[in-house]
Amino acid sequence: MGPFEMVVGIVLIVTIGSIVRAKHGIRRDRKGGEYFVATDNAETKALQAEIRALKERIQVLERIATDHNRAVTLDQEIEKLRDNSKI
Repeated sequence: MGPFEMVVGIVLIVTIGSIVRAKHGIRRDRKGGEYFVATDNAETKALQAEIRALKERIQVLERIATDHNRAVTLDQEIEKLRDNSKI
């Protein structure tokens, strides 16, 4: 195998690797780390809605954990939130 054939082989391998990464939605950041990109718009919207709901739940939990002035116990507050979510 000559040097020209080796260069062609390397270029071919890199090109095929790039095509496979693009097909699977894998991108690289500036530090060389790989991450996946959501290609489905419906999937992206569903994930954003789930993140929004989780953030709201975290805010409620933070409010419960930091509110010391209430006479309501933590268990009662959680049960009230569960009852409200069933509606």
